[in-house]
Amino acid sequence: MADLELVPVPTRILTDKDNIVDIIEQYAKDKVGPNDVISVAESVVAITQGRITRPEDLKPGLLARVMCRFVPQKGSLSSVYGMQAAMNMEGEWRFFFAMVVGLLAKIVGKNGVFYELAGEQAALIDDVTGTMPPFDKHIVYGPKEPERVAQEIKERLGCYGATVADVNDLKRSRIVGTSDGLKPDLLARILIDNPFGNASQKTPIVIIKNYAQAQAQTLG
Repeated sequence: MADLELVPVPTRILTDKDNIVDIIEQYAKDKVGPNDVISVAESVVAITQGRITRPEDLKPGLLARVMCRFVPQKGSLSSVYGMQAAMNMEGEWRFFFAMVVGLLAKIVGKNGVFYELAGEQAALIDDVTGTMPPFDKHIVYGPKEPERVAQEIKERLGCYGATVADVNDLKRSRIVGTSDGLKPDLLARILIDNPFGNASQKTPIVIIKNYAQAQAQTLG
Protein backbone atom coordinates (compact mmCIF):
# COMPACT_ATOMS: atom_id res chain seq x y z
CA MET A 1 0.00 0.00 0.00
CA ALA A 2 1.16 3.54 -0.73
CA ASP A 3 2.92 5.42 2.05
CA LEU A 4 -0.01 6.95 3.87
CA GLU A 5 0.51 9.83 6.25
CA LEU A 6 -2.07 11.23 8.63
CA VAL A 7 -1.62 14.96 9.16
CA PRO A 8 -3.73 16.52 11.96
CA VAL A 9 -4.65 20.15 11.21
CA PRO A 10 -4.85 22.53 14.21
CA THR A 11 -7.73 25.01 14.33
CA ARG A 12 -9.13 27.44 16.81
CA ILE A 13 -12.15 26.44 18.88
CA LEU A 14 -15.08 25.98 16.52
CA THR A 15 -18.66 26.92 17.32
CA ASP A 16 -22.12 26.96 15.80
CA LYS A 17 -21.24 30.33 14.28
CA ASP A 18 -18.69 28.68 11.94
CA ASN A 19 -19.07 27.06 8.54
CA ILE A 20 -17.05 23.83 8.51
CA VAL A 21 -16.14 24.09 4.82
CA ASP A 22 -14.86 27.65 5.27
CA ILE A 23 -12.85 26.55 8.30
CA ILE A 24 -11.25 23.64 6.44
CA GLU A 25 -10.35 25.94 3.56
CA GLN A 26 -8.81 28.44 5.98
CA TYR A 27 -6.68 25.95 7.92
CA ALA A 28 -5.99 23.11 5.47
CA LYS A 29 -5.81 24.66 2.01
CA ASP A 30 -2.01 24.93 1.95
CA LYS A 31 -1.53 21.39 3.31
CA VAL A 32 -3.73 19.32 1.01
CA GLY A 33 -2.95 17.97 -2.45
CA PRO A 34 -4.91 16.36 -5.30
CA ASN A 35 -4.20 12.79 -4.07
CA ASP A 36 -5.27 13.48 -0.49
CA VAL A 37 -8.48 12.99 1.46
CA ILE A 38 -9.68 15.44 4.10
CA SER A 39 -11.34 13.79 7.09
CA VAL A 40 -13.23 15.73 9.72
CA ALA A 41 -14.70 14.62 13.05
CA GLU A 42 -18.48 14.20 12.85
CA SER A 43 -19.09 15.86 16.23
CA VAL A 44 -17.36 19.04 15.07
CA VAL A 45 -19.40 19.09 11.86
CA ALA A 46 -22.52 18.75 14.00
CA ILE A 47 -21.44 21.57 16.32
CA THR A 48 -20.95 23.96 13.39
CA GLN A 49 -24.46 23.00 12.25
CA GLY A 50 -25.89 23.95 15.64
CA ARG A 51 -26.93 20.36 16.40
CA ILE A 52 -26.40 20.65 20.14
CA THR A 53 -28.51 20.81 23.28
CA ARG A 54 -27.90 21.22 26.98
CA PRO A 55 -28.91 18.47 29.41
CA GLU A 56 -30.79 20.98 31.54
CA ASP A 57 -33.06 21.72 28.58
CA LEU A 58 -34.20 18.10 28.42
CA LYS A 59 -36.90 16.41 30.49
CA PRO A 60 -36.04 12.71 30.75
CA GLY A 61 -39.09 10.46 30.98
CA LEU A 62 -39.57 7.11 32.64
CA LEU A 63 -38.76 5.21 29.45
CA ALA A 64 -35.39 6.93 29.11
CA ARG A 65 -34.59 6.34 32.80
CA VAL A 66 -35.26 2.63 32.45
CA MET A 67 -33.69 2.03 29.04
CA CYS A 68 -30.39 3.79 29.77
CA ARG A 69 -29.70 1.12 32.41
CA PHE A 70 -29.35 -1.49 29.67
CA VAL A 71 -26.54 0.36 27.87
CA PRO A 72 -22.84 -0.21 28.75
CA GLN A 73 -21.45 2.61 30.86
CA LYS A 74 -19.02 3.92 28.24
CA GLY A 75 -21.82 4.55 25.76
CA SER A 76 -23.50 7.95 25.36
CA LEU A 77 -26.91 6.31 25.75
CA SER A 78 -26.02 5.08 29.24
CA SER A 79 -26.79 8.65 30.37
CA VAL A 80 -30.46 9.37 30.91
CA TYR A 81 -29.97 12.70 29.13
CA GLY A 82 -28.17 11.12 26.18
CA MET A 83 -30.93 8.52 25.93
CA GLN A 84 -33.71 11.11 26.06
CA ALA A 85 -31.98 13.34 23.48
CA ALA A 86 -31.64 10.45 21.03
CA MET A 87 -35.23 9.35 21.67
CA ASN A 88 -36.43 12.88 20.95
CA MET A 89 -34.77 12.68 17.54
CA GLU A 90 -35.72 9.14 16.53
CA GLY A 91 -38.93 8.51 18.49
CA GLU A 92 -39.47 6.97 21.92
CA TRP A 93 -41.38 3.94 20.76
CA ARG A 94 -38.91 3.22 17.98
CA PHE A 95 -36.20 3.11 20.64
CA PHE A 96 -38.31 0.89 22.89
CA PHE A 97 -38.99 -1.56 20.06
CA ALA A 98 -35.30 -1.56 19.08
CA MET A 99 -34.24 -2.20 22.68
CA VAL A 100 -36.63 -5.14 23.12
CA VAL A 101 -35.64 -6.75 19.83
CA GLY A 102 -31.96 -6.04 20.51
CA LEU A 103 -32.07 -7.73 23.91
CA LEU A 104 -33.81 -10.77 22.44
CA ALA A 105 -31.22 -10.92 19.67
CA LYS A 106 -28.39 -10.87 22.22
CA ILE A 107 -29.87 -13.94 23.88
CA VAL A 108 -29.33 -15.87 20.65
CA GLY A 109 -25.85 -14.40 20.17
CA LYS A 110 -26.51 -11.60 17.69
CA ASN A 111 -25.13 -8.18 18.63
CA GLY A 112 -25.76 -4.72 17.18
CA VAL A 113 -29.46 -5.20 16.41
CA PHE A 114 -30.51 -2.31 18.65
CA TYR A 115 -28.35 0.17 16.71
CA GLU A 116 -29.60 -1.19 13.39
CA LEU A 117 -33.22 -0.55 14.38
CA ALA A 118 -33.02 2.56 16.57
CA GLY A 119 -31.85 5.03 13.90
CA GLU A 120 -28.58 6.82 13.20
CA GLN A 121 -28.73 9.05 16.28
CA ALA A 122 -28.40 6.00 18.51
CA ALA A 123 -24.85 5.53 17.25
CA LEU A 124 -23.85 9.13 16.53
CA ILE A 125 -25.03 11.12 19.55
CA ASP A 126 -22.30 12.31 21.95
CA ASP A 127 -23.13 12.78 25.60
CA VAL A 128 -21.51 15.49 27.77
CA THR A 129 -17.68 15.35 27.83
CA GLY A 130 -17.81 13.49 24.51
CA THR A 131 -16.54 16.39 22.41
CA MET A 132 -14.35 19.49 22.40
CA PRO A 133 -14.73 22.39 24.86
CA PRO A 134 -16.73 24.53 25.33
CA PHE A 135 -19.30 21.99 24.09
CA ASP A 136 -18.17 19.25 26.48
CA LYS A 137 -21.14 20.30 28.64
CA HIS A 138 -23.56 19.77 25.76
CA ILE A 139 -25.12 16.78 24.07
CA VAL A 140 -24.13 16.75 20.39
CA TYR A 141 -26.34 15.08 17.79
CA GLY A 142 -25.08 13.46 14.62
CA PRO A 143 -24.39 15.82 11.71
CA LYS A 144 -26.95 16.66 9.05
CA GLU A 145 -26.31 15.58 5.44
CA PRO A 146 -22.70 14.42 5.96
CA GLU A 147 -22.40 13.26 2.32
CA ARG A 148 -23.27 16.75 1.09
CA VAL A 149 -20.75 18.28 3.49
CA ALA A 150 -18.02 15.90 2.30
CA GLN A 151 -18.76 16.61 -1.36
CA GLU A 152 -18.64 20.35 -0.74
CA ILE A 153 -15.27 20.02 0.99
CA LYS A 154 -13.89 18.04 -1.95
CA GLU A 155 -15.12 20.57 -4.50
CA ARG A 156 -13.91 23.58 -2.52
CA LEU A 157 -10.43 22.23 -1.76
CA GLY A 158 -9.78 20.37 -5.00
CA CYS A 159 -8.62 17.24 -3.18
CA TYR A 160 -9.21 13.59 -4.07
CA GLY A 161 -12.09 13.34 -1.61
CA ALA A 162 -13.44 14.09 1.84
CA THR A 163 -15.08 12.16 4.64
CA VAL A 164 -16.96 12.81 7.87
CA ALA A 165 -15.90 10.20 10.43
CA ASP A 166 -16.98 9.03 13.88
CA VAL A 167 -13.87 7.60 15.55
CA ASN A 168 -13.00 7.06 19.21
CA ASP A 169 -10.19 5.73 21.37
CA LEU A 170 -11.95 2.35 21.77
CA LYS A 171 -10.91 1.34 18.23
CA ARG A 172 -14.36 2.09 16.86
CA SER A 173 -14.20 3.73 13.45
CA ARG A 174 -17.33 4.58 11.51
CA ILE A 175 -17.55 6.56 8.28
CA VAL A 176 -20.65 8.76 8.47
CA GLY A 177 -20.45 10.25 4.99
CA THR A 178 -18.03 10.54 2.07
CA SER A 179 -17.67 12.36 -1.20
CA ASP A 180 -18.13 10.39 -4.41
CA GLY A 181 -15.77 7.53 -5.19
CA LEU A 182 -14.26 6.77 -1.78
CA LYS A 183 -14.19 3.38 -0.03
CA PRO A 184 -15.69 3.71 3.48
CA ASP A 185 -14.21 0.41 4.70
CA LEU A 186 -10.69 1.50 3.70
CA LEU A 187 -11.16 4.90 5.33
CA ALA A 188 -12.40 3.27 8.53
CA ARG A 189 -9.27 1.09 8.71
CA ILE A 190 -6.98 4.05 8.08
CA LEU A 191 -8.60 6.11 10.86
CA ILE A 192 -8.97 3.26 13.39
CA ASP A 193 -6.33 4.69 15.78
CA ASN A 194 -8.26 7.97 16.09
CA PRO A 195 -5.87 10.65 14.81
CA PHE A 196 -8.38 13.39 15.68
CA GLY A 197 -7.92 15.64 18.67
CA ASN A 198 -11.28 17.16 19.58
CA ALA A 199 -10.32 18.39 23.05
CA SER A 200 -7.41 20.67 24.00
CA GLN A 201 -5.45 19.57 20.90
CA LYS A 202 -8.03 21.31 18.66
CA THR A 203 -7.21 19.09 15.64
CA PRO A 204 -10.65 17.98 14.39
CA ILE A 205 -9.37 17.86 10.78
CA VAL A 206 -6.97 15.17 9.55
CA ILE A 207 -5.52 15.00 6.04
CA ILE A 208 -4.92 11.49 4.70
CA LYS A 209 -1.91 11.99 2.42
CA ASN A 210 -1.54 9.75 -0.65
CA TYR A 211 -4.97 8.19 -0.23
CA ALA A 212 -5.59 7.99 -3.99
CA GLN A 213 -2.65 5.63 -4.50
CA ALA A 214 -3.70 3.48 -1.55
CA GLN A 215 -7.25 3.07 -2.86
CA ALA A 216 -5.97 2.27 -6.33
CA GLN A 217 -3.78 -0.49 -4.90
CA THR A 218 -6.67 -2.07 -2.99
CA LEU A 219 -8.83 -2.02 -6.12
CA GLY A 220 -6.03 -3.42 -8.24
